[in-house]
Amino acid sequence: MVLVGPVPTARSKLAVILHADVVGSTTLVQRDERIAHERIQDAFRRFSETITAYGGTTHEVRGDALVVAFERASDAVSAALTFQSANAEHIERLTDDIRPEVRVGIALGEVVIADRTVTGAGVVLAQRLEQLAEAGGVVIQGAISEAVPTRLPFVYTSLGEQLLKGFDKPIRAFSVALAEDSEIPAPEAVIDSETHTVDSISSRASIAVLPFDNLSNDPDQEYFADGIAEDLITALSRYRWFFVIARNSSFTYKGKTVDVKVVGKELGVRYVLLGSVRRAASRIRVSAQLVDAETGNNVWADKFDRELEDAFVLQDEITETLAGEIEPEIVVVESERARRATPQSLAAWDQYLRGMWHLWRFTKEDSIHARQWLKSCLAQDGRFAPALSAMSYVLTLEVILGFAEGADEVTQAALAYGRQAAAADPRDAFCHFALGRALSLNREHEGAVAELRKAIDLNPSFAHGYFGLAVALLAQPTPGPIEAVSCLERAMSLSPHDPNSWGFMSITALAHIQLERYDAAVAWCEQAIRKDASQYWPHLWNAAALANLGREAEAAMALQRAKDRKPNLSLALLRRTFLDRASNDNPVMTGLAKLGLIEW
Repeated sequence: MVLVGPVPTARSKLAVILHADVVGSTTLVQRDERIAHERIQDAFRRFSETITAYGGTTHEVRGDALVVAFERASDAVSAALTFQSANAEHIERLTDDIRPEVRVGIALGEVVIADRTVTGAGVVLAQRLEQLAEAGGVVIQGAISEAVPTRLPFVYTSLGEQLLKGFDKPIRAFSVALAEDSEIPAPEAVIDSETHTVDSISSRASIAVLPFDNLSNDPDQEYFADGIAEDLITALSRYRWFFVIARNSSFTYKGKTVDVKVVGKELGVRYVLLGSVRRAASRIRVSAQLVDAETGNNVWADKFDRELEDAFVLQDEITETLAGEIEPEIVVVESERARRATPQSLAAWDQYLRGMWHLWRFTKEDSIHARQWLKSCLAQDGRFAPALSAMSYVLTLEVILGFAEGADEVTQAALAYGRQAAAADPRDAFCHFALGRALSLNREHEGAVAELRKAIDLNPSFAHGYFGLAVALLAQPTPGPIEAVSCLERAMSLSPHDPNSWGFMSITALAHIQLERYDAAVAWCEQAIRKDASQYWPHLWNAAALANLGREAEAAMALQRAKDRKPNLSLALLRRTFLDRASNDNPVMTGLAKLGLIEW
């Protein structure tokens, strides 16, 4: 037989898959086959209408099961909850016991769609998750919960890591429900599925961690290379402001030569992380690079040389360090991307990012701009947790930096935004960080330490979480400064190139002064000043340390540099911001008092 032209092949793609079935369908059929069949078909007809309204495509009805593909995770969850609510009301009106209750599973995975059928790992995973759901319930993959915007009124209950048939690695699963006193979002205008691409799965920044190459001669190191990539997927997933592709999808590229731009299009991601592991004798070198999938340009690259003693300890150390370095780099690139966009094209997410770009510049003018952009974002969505937490932190910084007029009122506003943020998304580490910083500013130190420890528990790679905890600990006499130094060392090891590294170093100097380690404090101040000489903190702490060392002339010059940058500098301002527990015999205060810094 001669074939004319190329043989068409089905290509795999990444999609959100919904799998649904009727609970106890066999029992229903045994009670009355005709009525059961009609009601099951009616349930699926009503479900299909809801699915279409939310932009999904019903590919198969397999007896008592339904298979659907969506482009966006939020649409799949919204459609499932809408149907379950309507079906519960429908069933309640039935007068007999033939009641087709439906359970739903939703997953993100690779599938092949051809001839109105859909197959692949994504379908199997959705089916396995559906089997975990209760009658009338919805269970989703962890990756789906991370892809759904936090502004949507959904409540997630963790089912832990589930060992599912057909999958080597445990899968994080959550049951999902509508928040109390909330409404399910109405469907947006349906977009033609032929032109709508997988890029719309998440409007957030998105990243795929590809399997790391094993460049060692030892094939046994393959497990170590895979382990780092897998742990990185988990670690990066804790940063809830961007989306990380699940392992089952990114590991399909293992052993293949890849084109980053092609990977970006196939997985619908903006960034791709590549890496390699090389072992020589007892040393391991791990190299990694973050690439912009749209342009092919490198965003960041680094390498780590370590002695291989305990492989698991080393794997954890490298994973957390990589995650800590990568997140700030994405923040910078995404903020710059939003800043370059025209104001007319800015959606709420872009407005949030533009606000963050101004937040990290630490000037009074930028603080004003940050608040304006964040308020504009919240005007569109008042429950958007990232914007709520960012607004809280902006206001906290305004008091700390001495920009705020009416510091007490601004502090209370920071607290209010922080509490709203933590309530809107209790799984977001930055929300607890922002609330912790505001509580610390309000002298609620035990609550501040608790919130900041919670932020670290949610994301052990969160460098700013350790920084915030250190600041809160400095207000406590014991173990205060000692533990603070340890936290700051951890922050700097997690994010050694952080744009805010001067702040980490400045607070390290402050902790050393309170421990009366003045030479160490001077050394840290000098490092901080080399990073950013425009801020007053490192100059001020340098003045206090030098004064306590008896180097009055140098101390006076350092204090003048601090005053040049902060003309309203006073002992009262320091007590209001960093040194709540400071008394007249505190080494910071005594050193600055020697130099004649006024009380008010």
